[in-house]
Amino acid sequence: MRRSKIKYLSTGNEACGEGALRAGCRFYAGYPITPQNELTAYMSRRMEEENGTFIQAESELAAINMVFGASVAGARAMTSSSSPGISLKQEGISYIAGAELPAVIVNIMRGGPGLGNIAASQSDYFQATKGGGHGDYRSIVLAPATVQEMFDFTYDAFSLADKYRNPVMILADGMLGQMMEPLAFDDNIKPSGIIPKPWALTGAEGRKPLSAKSLRLGSGKNSLERHNERLQEKYKNIERSEIKTELYKTDDAAKIIVAYGSPGRIGRSCVDTMRDDGDAIGLVRLKTLWPFPYAEIRKLAERGCEFLVVEMSAGQMVEDVRLAVQDDNKVSFYGRMGGGIPEEEVIIKKLKNRG
Repeated sequence: MRRSKIKYLSTGNEACGEGALRAGCRFYAGYPITPQNELTAYMSRRMEEENGTFIQAESELAAINMVFGASVAGARAMTSSSSPGISLKQEGISYIAGAELPAVIVNIMRGGPGLGNIAASQSDYFQATKGGGHGDYRSIVLAPATVQEMFDFTYDAFSLADKYRNPVMILADGMLGQMMEPLAFDDNIKPSGIIPKPWALTGAEGRKPLSAKSLRLGSGKNSLERHNERLQEKYKNIERSEIKTELYKTDDAAKIIVAYGSPGRIGRSCVDTMRDDGDAIGLVRLKTLWPFPYAEIRKLAERGCEFLVVEMSAGQMVEDVRLAVQDDNKVSFYGRMGGGIPEEEVIIKKLKNRG
């Protein structure tokens, strides 16, 4: 009898690729860059096994536009890269959002700016959550913190992309992409969220021709303005429906760590250590970076909580936390840049107001 539950020792990059394949991704286009190369290599092997299409494109610009083409034909399509490569994809991501096409984009972040280094970083938060490319558009941004979540969030990303006809980004740091942890999933898992795509360009035999475009010429109250208004209504619907956070020991917390990705793991360890010492500490770990959980954080602030935002950056998500709290005196920050990893001892000192 075939076993149904499979457990592997997997890297985050490979778990992401397997999650995509199990979600029904059958088109992948990418270009090598560290620290996400294992994902591209994994897809080059597994996509052939699943009768899908793998293309090592000539550039990141080519890769994102190949995803555009595959998506408009109805395929579940994905690309991946690391920070500088994602920058090159931004125009294509804007086009995908403007044409209302589903696509999954994976960013395994490295240190910057510029070429920087290949160490883990979180300095692409602004780029991911504030649009990144041109125009008034949004990408749904998911932030896994474990190898298991690299699989689970990527699997879910394709359903979200199809549901909203919108790009979805998996934002993870290089440490999470490279680390190895147990990964478990049902060997019989099937793609979820499969819905009809009457908008897909699959040939016009027996029906009127369709088009997929982001170019809408005109002036005044024209088609482009109406299109943008409709997009904004869609984004509001996403904000109402798709916020996901982990609240860890926040019920009685006086001070709360806010983090995502690898720092979220470190923050959880800090909470456990300080709870053992009798300190009322909690953690808010973001699973979606956009939409952002403003209301949840505001409720905690209204209860009198203070916040320490921990990031592997100079401070980007902290701006959204401050917007939620609306009192800068209640929000402090600890960040490491250029591949630096936040240290548990420093976080604890800051929470005890000794650092």
